[in-house]
Amino acid sequence: MLEKYNVLLGVSGGIACYKSCEIVSRLKKLGANVDVVMTAHAAEFVSPLTFETLSSRPVACDMFAPKEHWEVEHISLAKKADLCIVAPATANVIAKFADGIADDMLTTTYLALKCPIVIAPAMNTNMYENPAVKENIARLKSRGVIVIDSIDGRLACGDSGKGKMAEPVDIVAKAKEILCPKADYAGKKVLVTAGATRENIDGVRFITNRSSGKMGIEIAKAVVKRGGKVVLVKGLTQVDVPSYLTDVKSVETTRQMYDAVMDSYADCDIIIKAAAPSDYRPKDAIDNKLKGDTLTLEFVKNPDIAKAVGEVKGHRKLVVFCAETQDLIASARAKLKSKNADLIVANDVTQKGAGFDTDTNIVALIGRDGEVKSYPIMSKSAVADIILDEAIK
Repeated sequence: MLEKYNVLLGVSGGIACYKSCEIVSRLKKLGANVDVVMTAHAAEFVSPLTFETLSSRPVACDMFAPKEHWEVEHISLAKKADLCIVAPATANVIAKFADGIADDMLTTTYLALKCPIVIAPAMNTNMYENPAVKENIARLKSRGVIVIDSIDGRLACGDSGKGKMAEPVDIVAKAKEILCPKADYAGKKVLVTAGATRENIDGVRFITNRSSGKMGIEIAKAVVKRGGKVVLVKGLTQVDVPSYLTDVKSVETTRQMYDAVMDSYADCDIIIKAAAPSDYRPKDAIDNKLKGDTLTLEFVKNPDIAKAVGEVKGHRKLVVFCAETQDLIASARAKLKSKNADLIVANDVTQKGAGFDTDTNIVALIGRDGEVKSYPIMSKSAVADIILDEAIK
């Protein structure tokens, strides 16, 4: 669920440090990348080696430790983080955060953060109830810091009362809530096609189209972000596939894409055909380079992948795309019906900011009820979420 996210865990010097080990373990099991920053006092309770073993990452403790690769470490960690959790957050480190003091790796990194920040206070009851601590926590809340309140229990000093750090399972649940506000695709598997196919003319030439694969890969990323599993059938793309997309079938020709889709659709809940497979291929491709003053090619029709899925989809939902240069809505409605699709994403590729080579798109969505929902220009990642919202209805 958290495969695409980098979580920074700050550990300050309290006995609750031992619970922070479980936080790392739980985050790793959810697929997150975890970097740990410890204060010198924290290292007196739990060794950095423990966190390095659990996170499979080096632990940052010393501002001035020699670096194998040059970088300003507290800045690089802050830039990388999608979420920062400080657990335990002692009275000392809370005060430093509130006053903007930066005298070690954790507090210096904290000041450079731009991501959401969660703190889990942990201290003696009397310290927790101290007006100075309460005021510092209130100041952090007013700046947008999310505080997971301490809980009642028996403390290390033998006292009982509020001040015990929240349980790791609850802290990790808050991380999931922040990073994945929607988990509506949990338990669902989605087949997504992306990119262009190419058809060989001869040993050095081929025909293809301008599809970059950006839209399809953004859809695949959004499915994972919302808790789902993805099968990505990928043709030629101009963007990298994230490492957390592990079920990837790379193809070259339309016939190869057809085979991959038909082999994979059966155990999927939704099929989203965002790729742009070549409609035609040369009838007689040859191995050697063609030569001559003129070249005449005869083309034959490639298999229609969307139509083939529409004929066998059963209870599954099929989402198709329609890229046109004229008569957009009429063409989209006709394609929706001919492919037996449940939703079509239509875009006029002549519009500025829409189409293949951009990071944005301008789309209209049409469902089986015939309603047209038109959207203004937006990022392809935002379009991906809109498509998933409609597909899951």
